[in-house]
Amino acid sequence: MMMIRKAFKFRLQVTPETDAKLNNYVGGCPFVWNKALALNLDRLNSKQPILWYQELNFWATLWKQSDEYGFLKDVPSQALQQKLKDMDKAFRDCFDKNQPLKRCPVFKKKGLSDSIRFPQGFKVEDSESRIFLPKVGWVRYRNSRRVVGEPKNITVSRKGKHWYASIQVEYDTMAMPHKSTSIVGVDMGIKQFATLSDGTVYQPLNSFKGKAEKLAKLQRKLKNKKKFSSNWKKAKAKITKCHEQIADARKDYLHKVSTEICENQAVICIEDLKVKNMSKSAKGNSEKHGKNVAQKSGLNKSILDQGWGMFFQMLDYKQGWNGGMVIKVPAHHTSQTCPCCQHVAKANRLTQAEFVCVECGYSNNADLVGAMNVLSRGHLQLACLASGAVMPPATGTSDKRRRKVTSEQSGITASSGR
Repeated sequence: MMMIRKAFKFRLQVTPETDAKLNNYVGGCPFVWNKALALNLDRLNSKQPILWYQELNFWATLWKQSDEYGFLKDVPSQALQQKLKDMDKAFRDCFDKNQPLKRCPVFKKKGLSDSIRFPQGFKVEDSESRIFLPKVGWVRYRNSRRVVGEPKNITVSRKGKHWYASIQVEYDTMAMPHKSTSIVGVDMGIKQFATLSDGTVYQPLNSFKGKAEKLAKLQRKLKNKKKFSSNWKKAKAKITKCHEQIADARKDYLHKVSTEICENQAVICIEDLKVKNMSKSAKGNSEKHGKNVAQKSGLNKSILDQGWGMFFQMLDYKQGWNGGMVIKVPAHHTSQTCPCCQHVAKANRLTQAEFVCVECGYSNNADLVGAMNVLSRGHLQLACLASGAVMPPATGTSDKRRRKVTSEQSGITASSGR
């Protein structure tokens, strides 16, 4: 048996009264977050220990009882408590040395990522297509699929002018092996979104690129409007809707591609890409200016438009549901290594799409060669996992690095012989 956690997201059908209540609640949560964050930052500046959840909850109770912040009395207590628990976790992650992307919590702005979470007191009636929320009442939702499992918590969030409910559930299921026994390597790209080692190619959607002109036109119109006027708000709403369409189209495409790959492949080998590092700005600073800033900016937009990070996450959890496996392999030189003779050279890749080995003359599509190399490294990792060995550091590296490792290993052998 295995425990599966899954979220079911639905769009709520709210009345004007419910909309006003939810607006009030999502306004109180970031207010408490900002108050608690300011309190902790002041304590850090004065070199005092910060306040954790229990102490912050005590302060939140005092704020609710004060006349100055009396509006917090209308906000459900558990929603505020969940926000303080999020802050507690954010500070623990900030001080955790094992967190790769640790950073100090930042202040929240109303209107950006507005959400409230209810861990208890809610009800879900799937047959009636309605949800009961504390201090809100029954709210109907667009029931597109049946909710499976025991609901654990519910998060209500706003995106544009619509409200959504995300119901997190838990359920036990039998750990079944994947229906397929095949293994495949996946090479990510911009010209071709994903190339599989079996020859399957998924073309990019480029949802942002398709809407870039329309978005720029709307933003120019917004610039000429008086800020916070009625026409400014209308123009702002159109920009928000355009961004929603871009994000929804991208997410829908990634779900379709990831589902198809996970259903047909038992083991998926992917490159361990550092998307955040790959899409860093090349502007530099006042002392050291960057090079090819415009070209790098366009490349960054194209990389982020593909949604590689979200795609990798989808592959990971969907393979867990299907009983499969995802293997991350080193990404360096996958497109410059010959799959036939393992020769590594920048000259092997003549163009963006053509690969010709300067050593043995092997030629093929460059993206397909990358996928084949990813698959080869995946096989090596599987072999190491099966034997308990460590993957050799020279795997997938250049000739210079390989010669260095070989010489070091031979030196160790000679010294041990003496």
